[in-house]
Amino acid sequence: MSFGIYAIGYLILIVGVAYLAHLMHIPQHYIVAGAIILIGLGIVTGVQTTRHKDPS
Repeated sequence: MSFGIYAIGYLILIVGVAYLAHLMHIPQHYIVAGAIILIGLGIVTGVQTTRHKDPS
């Protein structure tokens, strides 16, 4: 699985969750903080999922 595809899917998820939070009238600073946390989590899980093990 390509990291780019994983990142695009995670970005779509983050945008959807942020939009839902906006519709629920959650304050903007909470939405931004949650999006930053999800971006970091997406990068970490994406790298763990798509990296190849070193043959040793």
